This record gives sequence, C-alpha cells and structure tokens, in this order.
Amino acid sequence: MNKKITLAKAFLGAGLVICSLNSCKNESKVEDPKEVAEDQNEAKFEDSEKKEDDSQYLVEAAETDMKEIEIGKLAQQKGTDPEVKAFGKMLIDDHTKSSGEVKTLASRKNISLPTSLTEKGKEAYDKLNEKTGLDFDKKFVEMMVDGHEKMIEKMNKAGEKAADEEIRVWASNKIPTLTTHLEHAKKLKELIDVKK
Repeated sequence: MNKKITLAKAFLGAGLVICSLNSCKNESKVEDPKEVAEDQNEAKFEDSEKKEDDSQYLVEAAETDMKEIEIGKLAQQKGTDPEVKAFGKMLIDDHTKSSGEVKTLASRKNISLPTSLTEKGKEAYDKLNEKTGLDFDKKFVEMMVDGHEKMIEKMNKAGEKAADEEIRVWASNKIPTLTTHLEHAKKLKELIDVKK
C-alpha cells in the first residue's frame, strides 16, 4: 500500500510540475501601449500605407504628451529651482491640452492611441526620478531640450508629409508651442548648468 501512495504522490507531483510549467508558458507578457496602438492601426489601415504613416504621427504625439505630463508632475514635486517647477506646470498644462486635441483628432480619423504611459515613457520617468536636488534639475532640463528638439523634428515632418490635410495642419500648429518649450528649456539649462 505504501508503494501505491508513493507512486500516486509521484504522479501528482509530476502533474503539478507540468501544470506550473505550462502556466508559466501561457503567462502573457504585458504589451507596450504604443505597440498595441500601432498594431491596431496597422490592422485598420493595412490597405493604405499613407493612413498608417499618418496614424504614427498621432501615436507619437500621444506618447509624448503622456510622458511630458508625468515628467512635469515630477518636476513640480522634485525640482529645487522655482523655474524648474514652473516649467513642469507649463508642461502639464500645455501637454494636457495637446493630449485632448490628439484624442479628438484620432477619434475622427479612427486612429488608435496608447492608453497609458509607454515603456519608453516609463524609462525616461524612472531615470529622472532617480535624481535628486541639483542633479534632478540638470537632468530635467537636459531631457526637455533633447525631447523638444526631437518632437519639433517629428511635427515638421508630419506638417510636410502627412497625407491627411487635417493632420498636416494640426502638426504645423503644434510647432509654435513646442518651440516655445524648447527655447524656455534652453534658457533654463543655461541657468541650471552654472549652478554648483
């Protein structure tokens, strides 16, 4: 009888190991919200590369808006310089407004957008959040200069190359605000860089 119990336990143990291994295999990896949106747009617009390209402009803008809002909040919490805190508030206000515009335009064009902060956005947030004091302020302004330069480049491209006229106009209209942010960030960087 002991042999039967031992054999039953062995089978039960093997069964549990196999079940747990299978459940590990079936665990779904959480997809990046940007990738989800891009996949949805690719499926919707597979017959039109131009629409798929246009959707990318809005996906990137939505991704940037969410990241800038969160980084703006972080600047208000952790910034040591009053100008850094003020810049953080400006980011929150302007990118919240921009986010609303992007969502409205995307809805009209049947374009899917990321629904939460992307992996890239989380990574940028985490890198900044690791810093404190003057190091935080310096990293923040450095990120703002770099990020706004890249976004202006993307909006210039969208303003010139988007197939949809409404998306071209929208992108062109974003450039003045982004340029204001960039100029502000550059001046702020000069002020912060001389601090010790």
